[in-house]
Amino acid sequence: MLLRVRVTLPDRPGTLGQVARTLGVSGADIVQVVVLERLGGRAVDDFTVVWPGAARVERLLAGLAAIPGVRVDGVWRAIGAPTTTGQDAELLAQVAANPTDGLATLVDAVPGLLAADWAVAAVVPVDWASRTGGGGATVAHASWRTPVPPCLPEVTPLRARSMTMRDGGHFAVAPFGRAGLVMVVCREHSESLTPATFHSTEVDRLAQLVRASAVILGDRLDLVDVPPITATP
Repeated sequence: MLLRVRVTLPDRPGTLGQVARTLGVSGADIVQVVVLERLGGRAVDDFTVVWPGAARVERLLAGLAAIPGVRVDGVWRAIGAPTTTGQDAELLAQVAANPTDGLATLVDAVPGLLAADWAVAAVVPVDWASRTGGGGATVAHASWRTPVPPCLPEVTPLRARSMTMRDGGHFAVAPFGRAGLVMVVCREHSESLTPATFHSTEVDRLAQLVRASAVILGDRLDLVDVPPITATP
């Protein structure tokens, strides 16, 4: 299976090589490395690896924990192929080419781009600011792995950010800026795998995709139909 492994490590020569060797010795085949952050002598790297399905992830975690200064921030199953340059532009081109299904296209593609489990385009009522406890979001479109009904976080106030639920699930949200629409993306916690929170660069990427899609789709977003299914906060 394809796994995403997020590691915080000292930003000094040799440490990245140690991590790569440990992954290889543990049985992981590295297919991609993405540097999310380099700050204050530390780096945050995402490794996408092919992992033997029968092997226990604990062996991998133990090997990485033995490297001085290295911390594993999360290990979770990646959906879809590793990210490549140009995927965001290609997605926006698809949205523009078929704006009638543009929102559905965006929602269905986002989980694969952000190594998430599912995503929904939710709608909050226009008077959410005056409601006690925020606005009860309803689902306009859901990706194929979304549970029914989805357990959504409180998405108001409408601004791009990441958050974590009590059950360990991680969310990233980004508003479209019109029609009360907001994109909600989830990484679910499981007994065997613990995903990392959405990094600020991932939240920024989601926000850029959502804003660009809002410009492309324009007034079509005001016509989005909302099924009568209320998501449970």
